[in-house]
Amino acid sequence: MSASRTERLLNLLIALLNTKYGLRRSELREKVYHDTTSTDVAFGRMFERDKGELRQFGFDVETVTDTGWGSDDPATTRYRIGKESNRLPDVSLTPEECTVLILAAQLWEHAALGSAAVDAVRKLQAAGGLPDAELPTGVQPRIRPAGQAFEDLVAAMHSQHPVRFSYLAGSTGEEQERLVEPWGLGSRFGQWYLVGHDRDRSDKRFFRLSRLTSAVTVLDKESFTPPPAGFNVRAELAALAELPVQTAVVDVEEGRLLGLRKRALPVTDPAQEPGEPGSGGLWSGELRSGGRRRAAGTDRLAVTFRDAETLGEELASYGPRVTVISPPDVAAAVHRRLSAAAAFVARPAPEVAFPEAGRAGRPRKRTSEDQLKRMLQLVPFLVHNQGLHISEVAARFGITRKALEDDLRILICSGLPEGYPDDLLDIQWDDDHVFITQDLDLTRPVRFTVDEACALLTGLETLNGLPEIAEGGALESVTLKLMAAAGEEGLKAAALSGPEVAPGNTETLETARAAIESGAQLHLRYFSPQRDAVSERDVDPLRLYSLDNTWYLEAYCHSANGLRNFRLDRIEAMAPNGRPVAATAKPADSFPVKLFTPNDDDTVVVVELAPRGTGLADDYYAERTAALPGGGLLAEIRFGSTDWLPMFVAQHGGMVRILQPGAVADASREWLAAALTQYEDSSDRPID
Repeated sequence: MSASRTERLLNLLIALLNTKYGLRRSELREKVYHDTTSTDVAFGRMFERDKGELRQFGFDVETVTDTGWGSDDPATTRYRIGKESNRLPDVSLTPEECTVLILAAQLWEHAALGSAAVDAVRKLQAAGGLPDAELPTGVQPRIRPAGQAFEDLVAAMHSQHPVRFSYLAGSTGEEQERLVEPWGLGSRFGQWYLVGHDRDRSDKRFFRLSRLTSAVTVLDKESFTPPPAGFNVRAELAALAELPVQTAVVDVEEGRLLGLRKRALPVTDPAQEPGEPGSGGLWSGELRSGGRRRAAGTDRLAVTFRDAETLGEELASYGPRVTVISPPDVAAAVHRRLSAAAAFVARPAPEVAFPEAGRAGRPRKRTSEDQLKRMLQLVPFLVHNQGLHISEVAARFGITRKALEDDLRILICSGLPEGYPDDLLDIQWDDDHVFITQDLDLTRPVRFTVDEACALLTGLETLNGLPEIAEGGALESVTLKLMAAAGEEGLKAAALSGPEVAPGNTETLETARAAIESGAQLHLRYFSPQRDAVSERDVDPLRLYSLDNTWYLEAYCHSANGLRNFRLDRIEAMAPNGRPVAATAKPADSFPVKLFTPNDDDTVVVVELAPRGTGLADDYYAERTAALPGGGLLAEIRFGSTDWLPMFVAQHGGMVRILQPGAVADASREWLAAALTQYEDSSDRPID
């Protein structure tokens, strides 16, 4: 990251903002660039690049020419930026509107839009402050974007670059490379879809992100024209028909996979089993897959599904405990994931080396533009938050104290060209409390970027699915205010659409919410797929929240003696037990709530993530990460139990493998080998 370039861009911006009549190129070269060595041509190229950078930030660099003789002479051309150029309009919110806004911003748990939402809220704070807001109990939804592919596609969509990726076609089952102009991203039927123009087919196409079999390559040297006027990805996805219900036949190890059994029916085939079909059983000659006999020690079950890939992902995680009998496309989906996982596990292991401990994050090259963007937020933030401790300021911006001090040192050296001390930004932090007394007209933040506008407006649209939020007038009014503030960038939010967040089981949610409000302890009967068992628990309910449309109860579990998160759809029974919650039960300090609460006796696991799977580092709260050649990632993650990690590796089909501890790595390797053995005999393998 070039500090000199950041300082140059900032000084150029301040100079152009604080001139009434404009500055000539020669004046800028002498007073801002202090350039006396390069040629006129070289300086001209640098100046044009810098103007382009400022325009990318949304500042309108005006060209002023004198009328009359010599008005077309570049030497007489002057440049300036209007005082109102790219400034965020004032937005006044009520406490009720602020509550809705914070909920919308918190929807994006991770990834680029999560950072964009934080930046947008910080800009609103700097523009005049936001009133205090208290989040309602039980209404804390979140959206988890579809991995690294989602981020890459959002970036390409907003910058209008085409993308290339390998894709498994649902109609043919063939894997092909696709070249697409990304128009919009949205969620439908619980899956993320890309809508775009397929260049090879010269037509609009829909691509499910879970069917991408490679990383997304952004062709940043090319561009495309925007989608047709009025394009709305939610309307496009609404036209998609839901897939028909089909039935798969699987052999399941006796006494295992209780969750799968709960939604399955036994298959009794009189051609292979003596006697009449049992009560509640299912028999169909079409489900026999050529008469393949049921293996000893297994039960044959029929499972309904709509999409082979979705079911295949689940069944692959069960490894050798399940064998797909039919149909062939489900068996192929399982075999493909298992094969990809086994191939990844068999590759030579990279050296395990991490930088010094610290908060993990997806590796990304930082640039001077990133630093300038932060500084343009930092100055108005300090103006409206005088005297904050420097550590708190750093925490608000998600950077280290050293990085913040580097920013402040650049700021205090920036100001008007050849100005007096009073013409420089004046910031002091000698006593660790930061004060700014000279702001040089940088008191108002810049307008929302496309990502920031999309993060907030898409979040607000998603909240329409929650009746208790949508029925109030605050959601509509804050949406209108932010649309007006976002301007043209807000119109581009139609290219992004979030999932439905309404709970599937409202009765369970209301019982939990009532217990939280009254302080009543609950007794649960809960199914854990990792342990493949049902347990009885007494819990102190603390908070409700969701991830997409899956809702969770955060509670203190008296059986585990710690905080736990329970999926509402896995709670088989729940009722107050007549006891009050313990006075010591407190929710986790931060929000969003982590799906996993670390403990001192957890196992530290080192995993390697393929480029397509780097988002798993965020999903599982990696403590340390290290970039690998080719775009992969090493991640150090804490797990309370390692028994289920072979399932984790199989499910993600070549996106993750265990490196340490060695025993866990060996267990996952053996799990995959045992699962693949069931499909290797060509005479039995149920794949066309």
